[in-house]
Amino acid sequence: MMWVKICGITRGEDASLAARLGVQAVGFVLWPGSRRFIKPAEAKAIARDLPPSVTPVGVFVDQRFEHVTAIAQLVGLGAVQLHGSESAEYCSRVNAPVIKAVAVGEGFCPSSLTDLPPIVTLLLDAADLAVHGGTGRTVDWAIASQVARTRRTILAGGLTPGNVAAAIRAVQPYGVDVSSGVERFPGVKHEDRLRRFLEEVRACCAGAEGDAGPD
Repeated sequence: MMWVKICGITRGEDASLAARLGVQAVGFVLWPGSRRFIKPAEAKAIARDLPPSVTPVGVFVDQRFEHVTAIAQLVGLGAVQLHGSESAEYCSRVNAPVIKAVAVGEGFCPSSLTDLPPIVTLLLDAADLAVHGGTGRTVDWAIASQVARTRRTILAGGLTPGNVAAAIRAVQPYGVDVSSGVERFPGVKHEDRLRRFLEEVRACCAGAEGDAGPD
């Protein structure tokens, strides 16, 4: 199954369910401006109980480099997701795998991403200067597909159990990231939606493998 991250985790039971369902990562929003903000100490307690197969990812928005580094170490993050206007130089300084969120909105041009180091994984999300993710709005999948053909790309933005299979077929991303699409309300996941989301991803990937045929 492709790489899947469940973001906006604030409860241990949601992280545990995601892990049992086979996700590769869970995301903690460590930016106080988010409705899904979790205190570092609480994120640490949840991350500590994750199995080794699940990577804890911390989401930050234009926060001081020293702060991000300290929180990453405290929580025990396996990757850092930068969701603001952080520069390529900032990304290069982070001593951990970096996921750089890119807002895909009006006027977006894939060529603008060439400055980011190839080692950085891109996450394409809907543009929103206020909340920086978790909006429930989809991105232009045709544009996302152009980006995914050139480098490792995670698709986010408005994904739900109802559209994730179509999104995967259209974009062919490395992975998918969901938050609001599997929630009861911000920060609290909906068990049935989470299960159905993973079922749709798994079925879509299995179908793609079957369509490939023998070598």
